[in-house]
Amino acid sequence: MACKVASLHCVLRYLCLMLLPLLSAAQDDDIRSCRTAPCDLVFILDGSWSVEDVNFEIVKRWLVNITTSFNIGQKFTQVGVVQYSDDPVLEIPLGKYSSNKDLIRAMESIEYMGGNTRTGAAIKFATDKLFGLSERGPAGVSRIAVVLTDGKSQDEVLKAAEAARKKGVILFAIGVGSETEEAELRDIANKPFSTYTFSVEDYKAISRIIQVIRQKLCEETVCPARIPIDSRDEKGFDILFHLNLAKKAKKTQGAFYGSRAYEVTSRVDLSEATRTLFPDGLPPSYVFVATLRYKGSVAIEEWDLWRIQTRDGKPQMAVTLNGLEGTVMFTTTSNSPSGTQMVKFSQQTTRKLFDEKWHQLRLLVTEEDVTLYVDDLEIETLSLEPPVGIFINGKTQVGKYVRKETTVPFEIQKLRIYCDPEQNNRETACEIPGVVSTRLYLALLVFVLLDPLDFQE
Repeated sequence: MACKVASLHCVLRYLCLMLLPLLSAAQDDDIRSCRTAPCDLVFILDGSWSVEDVNFEIVKRWLVNITTSFNIGQKFTQVGVVQYSDDPVLEIPLGKYSSNKDLIRAMESIEYMGGNTRTGAAIKFATDKLFGLSERGPAGVSRIAVVLTDGKSQDEVLKAAEAARKKGVILFAIGVGSETEEAELRDIANKPFSTYTFSVEDYKAISRIIQVIRQKLCEETVCPARIPIDSRDEKGFDILFHLNLAKKAKKTQGAFYGSRAYEVTSRVDLSEATRTLFPDGLPPSYVFVATLRYKGSVAIEEWDLWRIQTRDGKPQMAVTLNGLEGTVMFTTTSNSPSGTQMVKFSQQTTRKLFDEKWHQLRLLVTEEDVTLYVDDLEIETLSLEPPVGIFINGKTQVGKYVRKETTVPFEIQKLRIYCDPEQNNRETACEIPGVVSTRLYLALLVFVLLDPLDFQE
């Protein structure tokens, strides 16, 4: 009998050792970030005489630096490269390489062409011969083209760019040097131009926009939804909308008369599968905005305004309010053994968040740091290690006590994540009574200083 028990233990131990790597691999498959988001990405490179071979080598290094940010393969990012002068040449077919190592080797072996500049023909070629032949096109995968040029095209670009857009291709335009025309870059690029066009003074300067280009490419892949704001639509996540809060909570008056907010009670469960809310993770930089009010004991409690949990309930991202300490803690992912990093905002001015009045809390998150704003007032900036992806096999929750599943009673008017970090410069806390936007105040001050007589009239 003892031998049978010992044999059974051996079998079970063997099975555990065999299954552990499989379970770990399955968990890793649920990590999502810009690196893992599927995308068809094509670079359209000017190879005309004006570029020169020395600068073309810089362009190749730039390509390598950008593409190393993405996993390469059929399930992830597929990359194609077109070089053009008089005619376009297919340097790297879309999806030919399934590893970063092979793709980099192919990029480094591209030889400079020389010739004239026919950008329109190159865009049409990429649309028809790369995107048009991609097997992933019907699957709804993001299709992005990055056009890099240093001079005016000798053919029409607008018609080719519009045809590409009609087929779902998102176009970025990067102009290098003084010979490029802003109007032509705008003809090539998608709108808004502030997002899709870039200009640098020379080829050495393109290295300075690598991080920005990575961020913009990421926004296109992980942030498909749009939030209507004034005259433009911002890429991002309206969390209250996705949690269907309008059907779960009672409507109430918001921060000012006529505005709408929601009264969340302990009976309301604001939870959703992360896979549903953030199927491809979050970009490396973003803006988190919440307009809220909480009263009574909640103002001295510790609770998570927002958190993303792993499958076993461990917070991997969170915004935590601690009324007793008067602090705000931000949790995000990291490469540390724990998998997370936490920073705490504890400036005296942070305490106004806990006075039982309406406030706007805003966080500008980048790969290097996070900055807290309260009612448009910049409070503090704290350093971060570069974050990694999130596990999407758990839950995303709003308004929960720390380490509990109990909902916090509070009122909320807005809870959003904007994928473009520049939205931090456009977002204001004007919905908060008594708050005048700093940017609005400065604009008014300039107006008064420039034309005081008109202002007095």
